[in-house]
Amino acid sequence: MTTPIRAITARTGAVRRWRLGARTRKGVLVLHIVSAGAWIGIDVVLAVLVFTALLTEDARTAAVAYQALGLFAIRPLLVAGLFCLVSGVVLGLGTKYGLVRYWWVAVKLVINVVFVLLVPLGLGPTVTAAVEYGQGITASEQFTFAINQLIFPPVVSPLGLLVAFLLAVYKPWGRIRERR
Repeated sequence: MTTPIRAITARTGAVRRWRLGARTRKGVLVLHIVSAGAWIGIDVVLAVLVFTALLTEDARTAAVAYQALGLFAIRPLLVAGLFCLVSGVVLGLGTKYGLVRYWWVAVKLVINVVFVLLVPLGLGPTVTAAVEYGQGITASEQFTFAINQLIFPPVVSPLGLLVAFLLAVYKPWGRIRERR
């Protein structure tokens, strides 16, 4: 049996919002925090691999770093981002904050959606090219690859996620529309 988002109370006929119970809310909140933390951790691994490949003078080390991007970049980032997005939506719908009731929640939602979309659409093709480049280095083939395309994601994503964390802690700006 599914619980409706809004329920009408029998006695007064007033509309009452559906809310998560305390235990469920805490469980979803833990999932949200852990998935966001995992997302940042994967971004750090991505940054280590990208900057290792960029700064090393050893071709073998660069090749391994490029090839490892295929393991750490797309699927783990997408899974962590989707868990963060789904748990955030559940928290928004099931708590007093709502999805678009407060500015800080709406901004966090936009950050999450944009970053989740950027993983397969923006980062995916670049990582695939980097992996192929790393395989070419290993096979002593001549390829060219612009590493500067990979510098942007491991810098911007953690900064954006840090903004989302700060918004969650400080809750600035108040409501989008004040109650009547």
